[in-house]
Amino acid sequence: MKAFVASIATETNTFSPVYTDMSSFKASLYAPPGEHPETPTLCSAPFIACRRRFAELGWELVEGTAAWAEPGGLVNRATYEGLRDEVLGQLRAAMPVDGVILGLHGAMVADGYDDCEGDLLARVREIVGPGITVAAEFDPHSHLTQKRLDNADLLIAFKEFPHTDFVERADELVELAVQHMRGEIRPERSAFDCRMIEVLPTSIDPMRSFLERVRRIEAEDPAVLSISLIHGFMAGDVPDMGTRVLVITDGAREHGDRLARELGMELFSFRGRARPPYLPPEEAVDRALASDHRPVVLADVWDNPGGGVAGDATLILRELTARGATDVAVGTIWDPVAVQLCRAAGEGAHIRLRFGGKTDEKAGCPYDAWVTVKRVVPDAHQSFGDSRVPLGDAVWVNLDEGIDVILNTVRSQSFSPDLFSNLGIDPRDRHILVIKSTNHFYEAFAAISDEILYVDAGAPYPSDPRTTNYRKLRRPIWPIVEHPHGETR
Repeated sequence: MKAFVASIATETNTFSPVYTDMSSFKASLYAPPGEHPETPTLCSAPFIACRRRFAELGWELVEGTAAWAEPGGLVNRATYEGLRDEVLGQLRAAMPVDGVILGLHGAMVADGYDDCEGDLLARVREIVGPGITVAAEFDPHSHLTQKRLDNADLLIAFKEFPHTDFVERADELVELAVQHMRGEIRPERSAFDCRMIEVLPTSIDPMRSFLERVRRIEAEDPAVLSISLIHGFMAGDVPDMGTRVLVITDGAREHGDRLARELGMELFSFRGRARPPYLPPEEAVDRALASDHRPVVLADVWDNPGGGVAGDATLILRELTARGATDVAVGTIWDPVAVQLCRAAGEGAHIRLRFGGKTDEKAGCPYDAWVTVKRVVPDAHQSFGDSRVPLGDAVWVNLDEGIDVILNTVRSQSFSPDLFSNLGIDPRDRHILVIKSTNHFYEAFAAISDEILYVDAGAPYPSDPRTTNYRKLRRPIWPIVEHPHGETR
């Protein structure tokens, strides 16, 4: 048996001013055939899973390109088409194959393409024809379209948010693809539209318990091959934006349809009560300053580069300095220009610096301060599970006000406390840590903190669908429409 694996992935915030081009991919991951590292990235884990499983089977694996860009705004059309055609050309050269396994994201939007993944899968199917296994792994913050369902035999999304299981799900995808290539299973895909969009962290109830129930069904129902919960991505203005349930059965379509609807309506019942409390900056800082815990984590949920915004907001920093807070570390604020100025000044320099607040007025004004350049780190990084996440060139500056700030050149949300320690700051030795992430930080930071506060400081991210100017959404979904299913539940 012979299979082809490739990955093209990013998450597109169609409202973001931070546009995505080829340089965005090269800053995060661009690995032509044979150059993918031994460790996985969030959306290229199928490479690692395929290498491991195919070596056990003695099957042939042809690796194509893997490309990932940090979430941002609309993808440049030439960039998407260039990456797509590069991978399709590699697939044509590898033919004939028995299977195609892809690492995708599911919320990629390019100029002229609302459904990049559907476009790619349709072109893959056209090349390989019917009867050949086509399988893809997705992020749950994606858009499940009919075009994807029509052209892929197997679609599996990460179950956890934070996405701690992306390698596990890649292993699951590859194992099912192997079974399909052998003719041992007949996947039938059943999707249900929950008609809502919500933040659905699986680290807390009700989603924690719901996910455990999903896992039990997978383990106990012999007809069910896989269940994926598509949370949706509210910053993507596309027709299919929203939450869905995907059930894949072994030749049991009617059973899958019933189960998808049952789980989908249960998921719909969680609307408005799934996310943790989001505090305004004033209340969050009050609680942090009064707390005896060390460190207290303040998570800026909306100025999150993982949602496609810049990550250069200064609003929480301003609240802390206005209150005279010290013993604080902020990680990170994206500002390539400020990093360049600090590098030129050198470690130990005491300079007047303007940083942050450059991309959108809603993120606050630039911050002006006298700072000491404490550390300059070329090609800095942080961890996310087994993945190495680039921060680009980064600097640690200490404000005269007594606050430490990490400035970086490659946008990234906060995943792990080692984003601080890799720059020389001991995160356990600070009273308050300010990070930028919606929930991916949770597992790693919960290991060092007994108090985590989610902060809604406002930002360019379109965080309230009721006021977001969606132009392409054509069906009713909650919370834009209170009862989109035509009934009260």
